Amino acid sequence: MFFGSSLLAQESDADFIRSHYNKQEVLIPMRDGIKLFTSIYTPKEAGSYPFLLKRTPYSCSPYGENEFVGSFQNMQLARSGYIFVMQDVRGKYMSEGEFVDVRPFNPDKKSSRDIDEASDTYDTAEWLVKNVENNNGKIGVYGISYPGFYATMAILAQHPAIAAVSPQAPVTDWFIGDDFHHNGAFFQMDAFSFYSGFGQVRPEPTTKRTPGFSDWGTQDNYEFYLQVGTVKNFNEKYLHERIPFWNELMEHPNYDAFWQARNPRPHLKNVMPAVMTVGGQFDAEDCFGAWNVYKAIETQNKQSVSNRLVMGPWCHGCWARTDGSKLGNVSFESNTSAYYQSEIEFPFFEYYLKGNGDMKLADAMIFETGSNTWTTHSSWPPKEAKQRTYYLQANGGLSTTRPRGTESADTYISDPANPVPYTEDVHLKRTREYMVDDQRFASRRPDVLVYDTGILEEDISVAGPITADLWVSISGTDADFVVKLIDVFPNDLEESSNGVPLAGYQMLVRGEVLRGRFRNSFESPEAFQPNTPTKVRFQLPDVAHKFKKGHRLMIQIQSSWYPLVDRNPQQFINIYEAEDADFIKAEHTIFHSASKPSAILLNVLD
Repeated sequence: MFFGSSLLAQESDADFIRSHYNKQEVLIPMRDGIKLFTSIYTPKEAGSYPFLLKRTPYSCSPYGENEFVGSFQNMQLARSGYIFVMQDVRGKYMSEGEFVDVRPFNPDKKSSRDIDEASDTYDTAEWLVKNVENNNGKIGVYGISYPGFYATMAILAQHPAIAAVSPQAPVTDWFIGDDFHHNGAFFQMDAFSFYSGFGQVRPEPTTKRTPGFSDWGTQDNYEFYLQVGTVKNFNEKYLHERIPFWNELMEHPNYDAFWQARNPRPHLKNVMPAVMTVGGQFDAEDCFGAWNVYKAIETQNKQSVSNRLVMGPWCHGCWARTDGSKLGNVSFESNTSAYYQSEIEFPFFEYYLKGNGDMKLADAMIFETGSNTWTTHSSWPPKEAKQRTYYLQANGGLSTTRPRGTESADTYISDPANPVPYTEDVHLKRTREYMVDDQRFASRRPDVLVYDTGILEEDISVAGPITADLWVSISGTDADFVVKLIDVFPNDLEESSNGVPLAGYQMLVRGEVLRGRFRNSFESPEAFQPNTPTKVRFQLPDVAHKFKKGHRLMIQIQSSWYPLVDRNPQQFINIYEAEDADFIKAEHTIFHSASKPSAILLNVLD
């Protein structure tokens, strides 16, 4: 225990930090002369301490050397003794320079003018070990969400003092799976809400946060976004071309060089520090990034590298802001956040930054929902998982038997004027809980196809990515396809441990969308040939979930998910330039015949 008596553990976090840490604020020079504002909290007690660094675009407030944070992300680490460092990234809040969203990594730097977030991290690390007293020469870097992206950049910095890095819910690929696009489909609600404030130009260093759009005129986001109309109307009605990154979003509708340069995964080679990527299975923002930073390191490093993955039953960053015992109506039956902080995060940094304890953490520590248990694996996906194909059947069936019928299909009308909502409740802001919401509201709509296994006779543990392998036909030239994996609870189930009646509950386990034009290439979109059977195959993010005996495994398929995802006009045109009149109804067909067997591929543990 840092600073002696265990009674200190009873102090409030804020009182502990103020009484046991000194704070200083400095401007750390980068190689090109730009200075980055940095707050440093150093233990008052003499000793030799490692650094824990968080770089953020969200402010390292409170500002002023007599103003202290109320808590650190993991107070067990604070009570053990670390030098905590928080830094405003280049161009944000009190740091100098120009801010660039997910600034591309430059692997070919030739002069001091060639900077990126990795070089800024390197220069910060170099200054810290040389100028801060009582440090032991080791640095850990962590951060959640956008700071998670900067943690990934710390891996690429390759500074010898950076010994341990934990990207948490890391922003990773803003076109393929994180935040503002999923498989090319635009997540308009998150993008508009976030960038109306965050995206405003900061003319000079400031301690003030820029407020976002607030003139909603309704508490119903479904109503608001329908009234706005097509995506181009956001600039014309509200943003007025004043948000640079929104304009860049509109200028890059495909996975071109702009987006590819902002994907750090190809550069995660020759990794030096120990890495532990952390994420939430029900993270509405950056679930993709967590799974795939781990996988990129795992597949691109032939040498021995310390690479770990932790995935809990959490919403975005909820391992640091809630107890992780439930999400919405679904209970996980324990304080999963406390377990993570004390049994995983604490020993990780203690071992690699202080040499304390034994490193007994598994390579993959994954909470399996359904059974509500922590599981450990030597890799992820588990090597022992076997792919099992579930075929769509006539009359809403779903089974491992390949269909034999020669003519079998289901058809629905997709109407952009009446899109399928992403949740049945009325909200203004996008909810976190939709990731586990009851899907009965959707299964009752005529434009949502439903397939299920019937009552399961044995448990099924799904562990890994999900692949949707569909045969489709559309009357238009473009379409979105949303696939949802759902756990249907028994009709006689009693209420859960958090008092919610769950009989017949259709729990969303995973949902994902593909913008159909990108079915063969994200770089080169293709129109559909109307009324022509076409293969559409795409991957959903991983899951770790046990479908229990007595439950049912369900698949839902639809072509809108509103207003989470912007509407597809169902014509092969530039959606960001589409007019309101361009949106048309279309007939969509999903085949499940012997020659066109639509299926869902799951990785299953025996």
